[in-house]
Amino acid sequence: MTVEKKLEDLKGKKEQAELGGGKPRIERQHQAGKLTARERINLLLDEGSFQETDKLVVHQSHDFGMEKKRIYGDGVVTGYGTIDGRNVFIFAQDFTVFGGSLSGANAAKIVKIMDLAMRGGSPIIGLNDSGGARIQEGVASLGGYADIFLRNVLASGVIPQISAIIGPCAGGAVYSPAITDFIIMAKGTSNMFITGPEVIKAVTHESVTMEELGGAETHNAISGVAHFAAENEEHTMALIRELLSFIPDNNMEDPPERETSDLPDRICEDLDSAIPDDPNHPYDMRNVIREALDDNYFFEVQAHYAKNIVIGYGRLGGKSVAIVANQPDHLAGALDINASDKGARFVRFCDAFNIPLITFEDVPGFLPGVAQEHGGIIRHGAKLLYAFSEATVPKITVITRKAYGGAYCVMASKHIRADINYAFPTAEIAVMGPEGAVNIIYKRELDEARGSAKLREAKVDEFREKFANPYIACEKGYLDEVIEPKYIRSKLIAALEMLKNKRDKNPPKKHGNIPL
Repeated sequence: MTVEKKLEDLKGKKEQAELGGGKPRIERQHQAGKLTARERINLLLDEGSFQETDKLVVHQSHDFGMEKKRIYGDGVVTGYGTIDGRNVFIFAQDFTVFGGSLSGANAAKIVKIMDLAMRGGSPIIGLNDSGGARIQEGVASLGGYADIFLRNVLASGVIPQISAIIGPCAGGAVYSPAITDFIIMAKGTSNMFITGPEVIKAVTHESVTMEELGGAETHNAISGVAHFAAENEEHTMALIRELLSFIPDNNMEDPPERETSDLPDRICEDLDSAIPDDPNHPYDMRNVIREALDDNYFFEVQAHYAKNIVIGYGRLGGKSVAIVANQPDHLAGALDINASDKGARFVRFCDAFNIPLITFEDVPGFLPGVAQEHGGIIRHGAKLLYAFSEATVPKITVITRKAYGGAYCVMASKHIRADINYAFPTAEIAVMGPEGAVNIIYKRELDEARGSAKLREAKVDEFREKFANPYIACEKGYLDEVIEPKYIRSKLIAALEMLKNKRDKNPPKKHGNIPL
């Protein structure tokens, strides 16, 4: 065979691989409102940057007539490219080939690109659209899943892992995305569940649709499994690109910086009146956050889940920062089981990847209730305490209003190694709120006065004046400064600059035992 013929043969094989399951299946994919694996990759990566690996891999199965059905690529496209000029590694399941099902060869491709991502120290992105394990291969496909799960665990905290769910993801397949750092689900076309509607109906007699059981809105608002709900596939890819702009390539690097024209000493005049005079009146903490950040831009994470705590990213002086904040506009900002889990996992990710933590605090305590206690609020609340205590990145806390009880300790207090702790003059730092404190401290007097409303009101005012303020904590050194709210931006930027070379470490150990 001549060189020219060999080149033609190679070109033909590549063209065949790029067709995936063939034009009819590609058309069906489009009719279902979905892009193909290669279309998704081209949409996500910088134009012309994708370098495909293992393009001509085929499965090695000889059972159930599979030896007659060998398609190049075997249901997954793998490779590497760039996003905003930064290297990323990627695998995209191809639903047009055997429904994107996982085979031994398919899994080996994914494992290879994950290993390469670890060696290269760059993020790994998975675009999930698969019917699950390839039944014809039996245990080989199950073993392939386990090989991937192991890589997910080993890569955790070393390189960022992002999963996009843009089709079905069921059974054992869900555990790979579950271990990754962020999950983005496309509305209308994606779903995740361990057992499907038919199995559930057969076992528990519950009727539920696939969308109700495991759609994007379900996992964003109810289960908390997902972090973002994208409007469509284009929005999914845009969210991945935006997310990556805040986080570093690996755990040995600092987060990327971006130039800004927003002045570091910009006065945030609106913040002087942002906190209501009535201590029980709600307000949206996101307005406070945005006012302080560069260009008033806040990229919220898990916006639809556990709304009593707000997490996300922004920039201060061009530097990437992570925000954790109580939300007085929902459940008065009290910490509950879901909020504790949401906050703890985010804090641990940011600590693993060197992203400074800015905490905005307005917390009346932990949410009371039998359901919370029986659900393990003690254990779940301890996760958030553990995460903040363990974190060695720069930690800056701003108490805007309430900081009561154990929740004061948990929300990055000075006592658990926060570096700089500020408070607004509106801050109230106490064991509990004035109303509850008076009921305990002055119980006898109130009983003798037969619950006199006038006496009770006077004692509440006395307690609030004496204890519900930031100055006792300031006198004890638990706060570094009580500041005028309008200066918060310049204070945060100055503190971050001071902490840029921070070095802190935990005692030598294999790993801690977080109360899971």
